Amino acid sequence: MDIWNSWWVMQIMQLLGFVSFWVSFAKFRTLLSRAFGYGHKVVKGDCSAWIFVSFNGLVTVGSFLFFLLVISWVYLFAFPTPPTVIKSYETSNGSVSPVQSHDIPNSSHSSFQSHDIPNSSHSSFQSHYIPNSSHPFAQSYDEILKSNVSMDTCNVFEGSWVRDDSYPLYDASQCPFAERGFNCLANGRKDRGYTKWRWKPKNCEISKFDARRILEQLRGKRVVFVGDSLSRTQWESMICLLMTGVENKKSVYEIKGNKITKQIRFLGVRFSTFDVRVDFYRSVFLVKPGSVPRHAPQRVKTTLRLDKIDDISNEWIDSDFLIFNSGHWWTRTKLFDMGWYFQVDNSLKLGMSINSAFKTALLSWASWVENAINTNRTRVFFRTFESSHWSGQNHNSCKVTQKPWKRTNGKERSPISDMISEVVKNMSTPVTVLHVTPMTAYRSDGHVGTWSDKPAVPDCSHWCLPGVPDMWNEILLSYLLPKEEAN
Repeated sequence: MDIWNSWWVMQIMQLLGFVSFWVSFAKFRTLLSRAFGYGHKVVKGDCSAWIFVSFNGLVTVGSFLFFLLVISWVYLFAFPTPPTVIKSYETSNGSVSPVQSHDIPNSSHSSFQSHDIPNSSHSSFQSHYIPNSSHPFAQSYDEILKSNVSMDTCNVFEGSWVRDDSYPLYDASQCPFAERGFNCLANGRKDRGYTKWRWKPKNCEISKFDARRILEQLRGKRVVFVGDSLSRTQWESMICLLMTGVENKKSVYEIKGNKITKQIRFLGVRFSTFDVRVDFYRSVFLVKPGSVPRHAPQRVKTTLRLDKIDDISNEWIDSDFLIFNSGHWWTRTKLFDMGWYFQVDNSLKLGMSINSAFKTALLSWASWVENAINTNRTRVFFRTFESSHWSGQNHNSCKVTQKPWKRTNGKERSPISDMISEVVKNMSTPVTVLHVTPMTAYRSDGHVGTWSDKPAVPDCSHWCLPGVPDMWNEILLSYLLPKEEAN
């Protein structure tokens, strides 16, 4: 046993400390009285007294300082320093004492910032407080962290892009359903780095893509995408990904023999071997275009009926997985400059802002979902706004980088995405929000740019295939798989 941990030694040292204190106090009092006495003589003009004080005072002060050092040394033994943070939680038998609320920071401590909580990126914190995983307090803390972060509650949209040379997962030139306009490599893009990035969630993993296994899970199912051209891009990506698990490529075909065009309202691809259908419906606003009311101003060419869902919505109902998107057409250039204005019931809303109109349209969509969709069969998703990377004073310049941005540069937020999340949160029908806005904010390298079928028209809105939309689908498919398969 360490002699300094003996109870008797501790008591003796404390007693010595008290004695030393009183002795030092008495000497200090004597020193003060002498100093005041000499000071009184100096004030009266006694120079010899001043010289004498100068010399003897230095000796006395030096002796006093030395005496203080001795007292400090004695005090350290009399009142030893408390043990370290980790040891303070240990009992004599090596177990861990109960952790108090003020010992471990949590969400209820608003003053404790997120950077105070240790994780894999804070190695300096771990090396100081948790030196090895076998330590009982380290194990307890790990359990606390695990209780706050689990696979069931993991936010797959919080993470980062990591380089992965196993990507891309397909060759767009070998996929007949990838538009030529999105096949950047075939259109002359030389750098392939943009195809080599995988999204890595912060606290969990996305299940490894296995086209054959997914097709088996989707056997007999119908997947429907509804939205604008970004939805069509995701639809194309999904088909190209799934085709990598099909041996006979001719067994995959468009059910009406249609070719992909930008204006076609419906496209449906069937994987006959697995009896799987993947459909796309073009509905850029989700709500119904209408005729111009009487006595409308001349500038009104078409109205958008914000209170009525698109006429083709009855074709979306018979589905197992229904994925919506909208947002890129809700701009002044796509609406007001083209003569599109808003209407609710029989009232023309000439002064309504685009954001208010989008919110009204979303509420109409939500009402339709709650009344028309059989949630016992159909699972509904809504993908948020996909970040574009236009630059310049008029946002008409497109600079495609070779690598992703290191920061989001403010593009991780979007009013469109915020409204989608708000409306879905207040719905009685369960809808999964695919919040891709933050993850796409980094990908300034993934856009079509000038590598489209019309190189004279730069494009910093759409994405190259293979590329960013593939990751949306990997995340989507991880939701579609049973939990035990996805983990």
